[in-house]
Amino acid sequence: MRSMEATGPAMAAAADRQRRDMPSGWWGVLLFMCTETTLFALAIASYFYLRFQAAHWPPLGVEKPKVALPLVLTAILLASAVPLFMAVRSAKLGRARAAWLLVLVATVVQIGYLIVQVHEFSSDLEKMSPKDSSYASIYFTLLGAHHIHVAVGILVELWLIARLVGGMTNYRFIALRCTALYWYFVAALALPVVFTQIYPSL
Repeated sequence: MRSMEATGPAMAAAADRQRRDMPSGWWGVLLFMCTETTLFALAIASYFYLRFQAAHWPPLGVEKPKVALPLVLTAILLASAVPLFMAVRSAKLGRARAAWLLVLVATVVQIGYLIVQVHEFSSDLEKMSPKDSSYASIYFTLLGAHHIHVAVGILVELWLIARLVGGMTNYRFIALRCTALYWYFVAALALPVVFTQIYPSL
């Protein structure tokens, strides 16, 4: 079966079973993940370089970061990858409606996560400015970059949800797999980011 002919859930699932290699979109997302891993690795390395150059970290007068809330939020973000994994599995079985609902559940959870994170980010901005110190600068850069990745993923999911309303096709199935792969990356990335964030309080 040619992938262009897979225009229904069952045909899309059959096309996926017949696929010998991962689709080009999947490899594109994987390449993007490699570049973003480098970006965050450099940001985290910069954080610890600046930390070991400073006598006080955070600077005097700046309270240490919270521990419990960031860990809870990270667990929620990690858990949001589960519905996406299940959505891909449902699509492989030709269950387009279940896949759509699972993507919707994941998106709702991730939107809730982002709302709380933006509130916390705003609260931190009221206490210190990125211009105040190297600590504040790298702190907001690292968290802001991760929040942007979460926001981009949510926008992609909203687009995918709108497309899946029209039914499952081979191309939408590939989009689902690529979206899920991206979210696995974002969720996994939250672990080193949150560890770096709460490091001064450990």
